[in-house]
Amino acid sequence: MCPAATLRPRRWSAALAIALLAGPSSAQVLAPDWRRIGNSAIEAALAAEAGGPIDRVWFSSDGKRLFVRTSGGRVFLTADFDTWTPVGDVDAPPDGPTRPPVNTLPEAGARPVASLRRPGLVYALGLAVYRSEDGGRSWTNLTDYLGESILGGGFTDLAVSPENENEVVVAGRYGVWRSLDGGLSWSGLNHSLPNLPVRRILRLPSQTAGMRILLENVGVVEWAPGERTGWRPVEERSLAAEEALKRALSAYLGSEVASVAAAGEALYAGAQHGGILWASTDRGRTWRSFTLPEGGPIRDIWASAGNPRAALAIGGEDEAGVRVWKTANGGIFWDDITGDLAGVSPQAVTADLESGAVYVCGEGGISFTLADLRGAARSASWSRLGGRLAGSRVVDVALDPAGHQLFAAVDGEGVFATMAPHRFFHPRLVHAADLATRPASPGALLSVLGRQVSRARAGVWEVPVLAASPGESQIQVPFEISGGWLTLALATVGRASELERINLGLPLRQTAPAILVDRDGTPMVLDAASGVLLDAMTPARSGARIQILATGLGRVLPDWPSGMPAPLENPPRVATEVRVYLDRVPVEVMRATLAPGYVGFYLVEARLPEIVNPGPAELMIEAGGEPSNRTRIYLEP
Repeated sequence: MCPAATLRPRRWSAALAIALLAGPSSAQVLAPDWRRIGNSAIEAALAAEAGGPIDRVWFSSDGKRLFVRTSGGRVFLTADFDTWTPVGDVDAPPDGPTRPPVNTLPEAGARPVASLRRPGLVYALGLAVYRSEDGGRSWTNLTDYLGESILGGGFTDLAVSPENENEVVVAGRYGVWRSLDGGLSWSGLNHSLPNLPVRRILRLPSQTAGMRILLENVGVVEWAPGERTGWRPVEERSLAAEEALKRALSAYLGSEVASVAAAGEALYAGAQHGGILWASTDRGRTWRSFTLPEGGPIRDIWASAGNPRAALAIGGEDEAGVRVWKTANGGIFWDDITGDLAGVSPQAVTADLESGAVYVCGEGGISFTLADLRGAARSASWSRLGGRLAGSRVVDVALDPAGHQLFAAVDGEGVFATMAPHRFFHPRLVHAADLATRPASPGALLSVLGRQVSRARAGVWEVPVLAASPGESQIQVPFEISGGWLTLALATVGRASELERINLGLPLRQTAPAILVDRDGTPMVLDAASGVLLDAMTPARSGARIQILATGLGRVLPDWPSGMPAPLENPPRVATEVRVYLDRVPVEVMRATLAPGYVGFYLVEARLPEIVNPGPAELMIEAGGEPSNRTRIYLEP
């Protein structure tokens, strides 16, 4: 019998786990199904979650609706003080009440706002928020505690409800805040307000690190794997290093540098004025320049890590808009590949060298093309991506290093991700655990990106198809298979709903372990006693038993049929030795079996040390001497 501490299939069904690994899929290449990473709130150690800058706030005449205007000029309203609705035809915000007479101000330059219902009650807005019950003879500071502002400061506006003198709303650099008791306590109204002023994607989520973005007027913030409250401010040294590089190149090249990119020995730089592109293939010792015919600033540069002589640039503007440029020879020549791109006003670019996929973003959303990034071909036919982000102001785009996921930063709304649409044209066979291209092994779960698989075979063996959608399918490698290479013959439903037959392959090893992670990098690690998923919000305790969901651990004893859920009692054990490492130190492994009730999943149970360092730690497993991916878990004493 499995002990009570084992994984409970009724909590985590195999279908649910497959869905968590697969994430959303897109039915059409031009209408991807975007999923949001994080939310639009900022965890800045204030009274509640903060948000982006707000410059105006006001009530409707009956006090039942609240309006805010963001620093970007967008207006939202709420009637329940929980959900927000954009409004495009709202009247201009009122000028506000006439400045009431007060005896004194709490600070120089403070702006008083009187209550319309109680004579003598006055609020004031300055470096802090103040309240006076006696017409300004004495003031109470409502927002400072021990020398720190609980609302973050940078206040821009204050409104008092016309129906309740104790209901006051404040706007500022860190969003919008509401009090129902005259400022004695405050709650944030930012959690669902789409006002995250994202400007750049700085780091993509991984199994050991969170997503990092740059916010206007706020700085760098991170969404860690497992985070559930808000983006947290962090230090980002690479941003400072990039700015230092721009200053150094500006002085060396004699013109202000607006954008830079580096890949291998290659450096690329773009001028703020004049449409000049510089390139160096020897780490900056020598440079060549290329001047675009249209001039203007170089807004963004992408350089290929796999082939540093291949790069793309956004810059040069004519009556048709901003242009897209490509070099395949290290910047000797730049070719215009703008083609039929129109209406996007490109701001940023990313690409995948292997497939030639190029994505640009701007005011009109995201556009996509397949280009020759290794040669001199100039023609490019662009397609606009539809779906949730169509028509949005997308300020940055990025692809993960493998080119499997596309990320987009949308002004106000935050960051979104989807399976990269070019995978419909260039399908890939990867590990279902983390979308990595590592060897396969008997019993492992694999994903086919970009195809809906209806049937699969590996030589004489039928390959179980566990889940299939238009954008992605999951299969299990037969336990019986052997050899040094896995070749899959796949019958798939193509982009035009026609039956296709393709062959995909991977090296084959006896073991190729991988810890299962979701698309945001959170590993599938559970507390053995409760079955609760462990993450940044629910850390593992010292001395606790944890259960790790993995795949690729190879054959089991006794043999078990492929495609069949493991038994709930006495599941087959892994045939090879399995080890677990915490911060590269081995910990006690209690068992390693097939996961009861699952297909292709393995369950590794381990005991954490009695003494651990609190905070993030690296977790990995090893099977048959082969290491897994490295993941991050969080610990507490």
